[in-house]
Amino acid sequence: MSGYSLGIKELDELLGSIREGTNLMMIGPPMSRKDDLLDAIVFNTQNSDDSAIIVSTREPGERVLSWFEDKGLDISEANIGIVDCVTKTLGLGAADTTHIKRASSPVDLTGIGVKISQFFEEMLVKKQKKKIHLCINSLSTILMYSNIQTVFRFLHVFTGRVKAANGFGLYVVEDEMHDAQTIATLKQLFDGMIEIKAVGDSYAMRVVGLTSKPTPWFEYSIEGTDISLHKI
Repeated sequence: MSGYSLGIKELDELLGSIREGTNLMMIGPPMSRKDDLLDAIVFNTQNSDDSAIIVSTREPGERVLSWFEDKGLDISEANIGIVDCVTKTLGLGAADTTHIKRASSPVDLTGIGVKISQFFEEMLVKKQKKKIHLCINSLSTILMYSNIQTVFRFLHVFTGRVKAANGFGLYVVEDEMHDAQTIATLKQLFDGMIEIKAVGDSYAMRVVGLTSKPTPWFEYSIEGTDISLHKI
């Protein structure tokens, strides 16, 4: 099947196949487990045709990969590349590896862009993968170090690259960290959003922009790579 899925049964049934070249913002409050959601989506959609690039601004690359290994993914066979924006900021002189390329910091958008481009080349040209995910976790960290105009230009390039490659982009934003103007500016680059909100002691999600009207809100829980939804 062409197109992409979220690997979340109830949402995939409502959305059908997500069109190639789609870019989505995942926006929600802190502590709503957006990191785990993002990783689970990548995990659940990995197959022999698929590949993924994850830009990590909060966790060292090894820690991101260990999450996937702990969930049973054979990293030696997986087509996952991590752009690690953390390790060098800690003063650690770790070298690049097969699965991890290191940028100097979240402010180094040029370096991050170069590493993303190297993984695009590797996955699509050398390995001939038919599908590619680009995931940035998170835009909010990058925005702490750079102004919105700089980040917009950077994102414009890579959302365009995702479209050109018939890929699927997913970009995490903390909705309580930015003013309405910043969010409105970012939204221009995306085809839709995965919106997350607090519901009592839990969190709920819906998808906006991919179908004629938003999906219903679903309360969710995450157990390993299983994302369970309950309509509210």
